[in-house]
Amino acid sequence: MSLRFRNSTALLALAAALWGCNREERQTRGKPLGETATAAIPDTVYPGTGNAPAPDPRAAQYEGNASAIAQGQMLYNQMNCVGCHFHGGGGMGVALMDGKWRYGGRIDQIVASIDQGRPNGMPAWRHRLTEQQMWQLAAYVRTLSGQERKDAVSARADEVSNTPPQTQTKREPLMPADSDEQ
Repeated sequence: MSLRFRNSTALLALAAALWGCNREERQTRGKPLGETATAAIPDTVYPGTGNAPAPDPRAAQYEGNASAIAQGQMLYNQMNCVGCHFHGGGGMGVALMDGKWRYGGRIDQIVASIDQGRPNGMPAWRHRLTEQQMWQLAAYVRTLSGQERKDAVSARADEVSNTPPQTQTKREPLMPADSDEQ
């Protein structure tokens, strides 16, 4: 091989390494609760025939963001939302799988429900979750209803699997059938 060919191959490999990995950046740490200023979450409940206010500008940051949806999925389990809403099918809490919700199905309306709570059972989470966590949780809850685009939904959980693949488990030796022994 010529020196010129090796240099051009090395240059191409370096360029591929630098520009080939455009992954989205995950922000895994929010501000601690003590430093988080409680932002005024607008009243998002409005009559069905009235004009809807413009969506919150923060919605674009979380809606359709696979990383935020995955973080919201972990929060959904950690904060025991599963205890009332199960995995979206409802139970003691309302079902989250249908498309129309009493307090609104937009992401900013879901954040308002998480933040302020709702009558007859939904507690307010404003003093237990950061603002970022509420938005992540709302992003995941929207995926339960089927309102979110399917290409944005996190296809896997970020937790490590605790069972080995079946291809790595030892097979038990076959026992002779009763008819073979006679």
